[in-house]
Amino acid sequence: MAMIEFQNVTFAYEDKPVLRNVSFSVAQRESLVIMGPSGSGKSTTLRLILGLECPQEGTVFVDGENICKMAEKDKRELRKKIGMVFQAGALFDSMTVGENVGYYLLEHTDLSFEEIGERVRKMLGFVGLNADEIIDKLPEELSGGMRRRVAIGRALLSTNPKIMLYDEPTTGLDPAAIENILRLIMKLHDEKEIATVMVTHQIADAFAVADRFVVIHDGEVAFDGTLEELRASTDERVQQFLEPFRKSFTKVANSHFINGL
Repeated sequence: MAMIEFQNVTFAYEDKPVLRNVSFSVAQRESLVIMGPSGSGKSTTLRLILGLECPQEGTVFVDGENICKMAEKDKRELRKKIGMVFQAGALFDSMTVGENVGYYLLEHTDLSFEEIGERVRKMLGFVGLNADEIIDKLPEELSGGMRRRVAIGRALLSTNPKIMLYDEPTTGLDPAAIENILRLIMKLHDEKEIATVMVTHQIADAFAVADRFVVIHDGEVAFDGTLEELRASTDERVQQFLEPFRKSFTKVANSHFINGL
């Protein structure tokens, strides 16, 4: 069963075309990476999945539901199945790490502070952070990689998701932090058995996490397939996108880190 399906989706911001006749699907337990040049419509696909935007033509299905035909209260319920990690983490600056991760439970459940604290600590451990060291710190006191992991923990504790969406999750991080985030994304995918969609322009990130790749060029799907099919593609749009990475393409695709995931 497809957890996400785009059927002939066309979308524009006022008179600016963004996506044109885009179709693809993401199966349960599948990891899809959407790549393409800046401005090609990658992040817009995430907004459409969340129902924050609706296409002018075509249909977006999420867990079998046409999200743009749903009442707002039903959209909110559907979004509880979706975890979203934004490029900068989008943590609340004035809240501690513990308050950020436990925010949904504090606001929307009757759980005791003790039980929420226990769940927050467990989640911080799951994403590879020491709760004793950081739970009372503010986000600004953490490294970029730690903030990103806190954001992932918050998404997991808020929604218990069937789908995880990542918008450029490694942007601005150092190599060690990037490796940690990619390993965490794969850990979530494997252990939670969720559908994963990541938007990125980083070839190495894409190779590390994807079962399948979609390349969007000028708002159109230029490619949809596996790594082997991507490497063999003769489509000029795909070749144009990959050319800057060509020298490292084979090296990255066959690296020990990626093969070990």
